[in-house]
Amino acid sequence: MQSEDYRRLTPKLALELAAPHTWAASVCPALFGDFYCWQQGLGLTKIQGVMLLLACILLQSAVNTLNDYFDFVKGTDTAEDNVAETDAVLIYGHINPKSALILGLCYIAAGAAAGLAACIGHGLVPYIIGIIGVAVIVIYSGGPLPVSYLPIGEFVSGFVMGGLIPLGIAACADAQLHWEILYYSIPLIIGIGLIMMSNNGCDIEKDRKSGRHTLPTYLGRKRTLAFYRAFLITWIALASVLPAGLLGPVGFVSALLVFITGRKKIGTLLALELKPEGRIEQMTSIASVNLIINLSYTAAFAAGFILEVIHG
Repeated sequence: MQSEDYRRLTPKLALELAAPHTWAASVCPALFGDFYCWQQGLGLTKIQGVMLLLACILLQSAVNTLNDYFDFVKGTDTAEDNVAETDAVLIYGHINPKSALILGLCYIAAGAAAGLAACIGHGLVPYIIGIIGVAVIVIYSGGPLPVSYLPIGEFVSGFVMGGLIPLGIAACADAQLHWEILYYSIPLIIGIGLIMMSNNGCDIEKDRKSGRHTLPTYLGRKRTLAFYRAFLITWIALASVLPAGLLGPVGFVSALLVFITGRKKIGTLLALELKPEGRIEQMTSIASVNLIINLSYTAAFAAGFILEVIHG
């Protein structure tokens, strides 16, 4: 395709590249971090909480845009690969890839600016965590050996988004490392890691041909499914139990929301086979279940904070 045939990058296409349907993977950890700090009395201001939430959304948008860009220029995604239009905007939208690259870098800059503004006057710790997060964004899909092409991709994406975001937000509260928040972030880490495992599990054959050495390419589909279902069950159990240990009876809000609103979608997810032809359904299902479980989990901590306010 010649450059003159490319479509102009409109605000609508820029938003599509940001992929709002995936934002739950950063919004839930950010909201969890905010409410955890407020419930535990760590001193995070409301303005800081909003700014850090905005930073996480912008950086998630950068991840999505740059991942789309690098997959496009490397030829790892095509219209024949059962990729949804919302997950391959460059393929279906006919956008100049250079425009997408510039947009991704702009998202990083805007996210970094929002994060820096929230961290002013709160020591070096949150800045260090933020630098690590931005560095992972850059090497996740780019560079000579992208993290997303390695068997550690599930762990890295889960830990950085599900664990590092809450850890960084807690550090912004009082310039300290609150390692205990990582324990309560485990459900978020697992849920986000399962998003990547869903994607990689459906792409085993394609990834082997293109030289991507993801965890499912080593495990094979049968063992990947066994791991996937085991982690799915663990994720649901932890999201239901952990809040009760910290919040008492109010923690069961999470379990109730999970089982009342998510039982059918969770059952559908357990029955899927991670096959290429079912990729779109699989990715839609894991995104929906992430929203249900991780938002329900976050809601438990929000309820705990609200009760703290009510009771003074």
